[in-house]
Amino acid sequence: MIAQGDKLPAAVLSELTDEGMQNLNTQELFAGKTVVLFAVPGAFTPTCSEAHLPGYVVLADQIKAKGVDMIACVAVNDAFVMRAWGKVHNASEIRMLADGDASFTKALGLEMNTGSFGGIRSVRYAMIIRDGVVEKLNIEQAKSFEVSKAEYVLNQL
Repeated sequence: MIAQGDKLPAAVLSELTDEGMQNLNTQELFAGKTVVLFAVPGAFTPTCSEAHLPGYVVLADQIKAKGVDMIACVAVNDAFVMRAWGKVHNASEIRMLADGDASFTKALGLEMNTGSFGGIRSVRYAMIIRDGVVEKLNIEQAKSFEVSKAEYVLNQL
């Protein structure tokens, strides 16, 4: 499992933008930047939609004011779903990244099997990344929502 001080693994994430589908190499995407990356088990699911993503939408300006270059949300969903979910929540300041095949999530060692609910998904977490290296890693316990909240991460910056 990824740990604080580790370099992020090489993987490809997808993002649907106005310019079309973008395939993003994680090593290039996070290089030379300070990034807050948070993961949710699934777009449009209750805690993710009611609290997790909205918290980052509300606090995006304050987070960026602390020297963060990019805020990104990742889920094991496709890029079409991630874009739609971001639009519903006015997440214009947040990069909505899709890990459709869970390869990034598995490379991090942060996957969980939800069985017939949705299969392989990400555990809920947030990390602060500086130049591709994990500086802070906040992994939620099952059925918990505390350490990956936007407010918690803002206090760590």
